[in-house]
Amino acid sequence: MRDFSNDHSALALNTATLGHNLPGRGAGWSPEQVIDACAARGYGGIVFWQRELGRAAAQIGDRVRAAGMEVTGLCRTPYLTGSEAGTDAAVTESIDTAAALGAPVLTIVTGGTELGSKGLDDSRKRLAERVAHHADHAAACGVSLALEPLNPMFGGNRTCIFTVRDALDICDMVGKDNVGIAVDVYHVWWDTTLAESLLAASGHILGYHLCDWLENTRDMLLDRGMMGDGVADLKGIRAAVEAAGYNGKCEVEIFSAVDWWARSPDEVLDVIVDRFRSCC
Repeated sequence: MRDFSNDHSALALNTATLGHNLPGRGAGWSPEQVIDACAARGYGGIVFWQRELGRAAAQIGDRVRAAGMEVTGLCRTPYLTGSEAGTDAAVTESIDTAAALGAPVLTIVTGGTELGSKGLDDSRKRLAERVAHHADHAAACGVSLALEPLNPMFGGNRTCIFTVRDALDICDMVGKDNVGIAVDVYHVWWDTTLAESLLAASGHILGYHLCDWLENTRDMLLDRGMMGDGVADLKGIRAAVEAAGYNGKCEVEIFSAVDWWARSPDEVLDVIVDRFRSCC
């Protein structure tokens, strides 16, 4: 297991942690401000959201690399299943944006259950079909697709996969080398079979996302905790992720409308470094 106590070069920021860089969320910093602030603090990477980039993905990616960091990934495709599923053209646009940005990984949040269906089988079959449909184009663009299982409380409208095992089952159904999984502490910390499932995930983990689960969560979407403020076994989860062969960046992704988004981005970025070294 890597020692981060005196080295945070493996630390990456997901820009959602600062309120998505959008007016009305957080301080509304531009991508350029975020890049400069992260570089000044020795972050190793940044993950952007597609809606922040406009038509400037290539330029923003170049600026990240010029600052000595990596573009770790891009969030996210439109939903692939459920009533709010995006079109094939919209998914292709996400892949092309990731390629222009120079992001090696594009995250997939699947979307919910298919209209008119009951249970999960129909939705997961549809999900596998759509992922397979887009995987070849993604591979040609140098982009891998990371399926992210979500906490079961998001079942129905946001996801049809809930565990690492669920995500691996979809990977098996798709059968493409550039399709894997993203492991997000917020969504998997509760799973008592997690360590066992991660052992089966060797070679498939494309991303590891950090935050914490607050004991008294006030909003299931927008009240994630800063690392160390909650009840998740952060070091234990990372040990299992790394035992499965993952040695990439650790991406801090905190949706926190009533707490961290209300603070100065400078404070948030400084606290992240401290907590990453001491708690993760």
